[in-house]
Amino acid sequence: MFEQYDDILTIEELCEILMIGRNAAYSLLKDHRIPAFRIGKTWKIPKKALESYILKQIGFKS
Repeated sequence: MFEQYDDILTIEELCEILMIGRNAAYSLLKDHRIPAFRIGKTWKIPKKALESYILKQIGFKS
């Protein structure tokens, strides 16, 4: 899933993949619905965390 992306995603890539805006993406991260971490002011999202989130949203267990 998402082979064209690196193992660590940026907020821009998260928005592109989920087809959502930046505010919605930041809400997902700040509410811990998608596990992520910050380096300085930059959010980093593990691709596996996003895959797990998507699978949970469609009803699969990860």
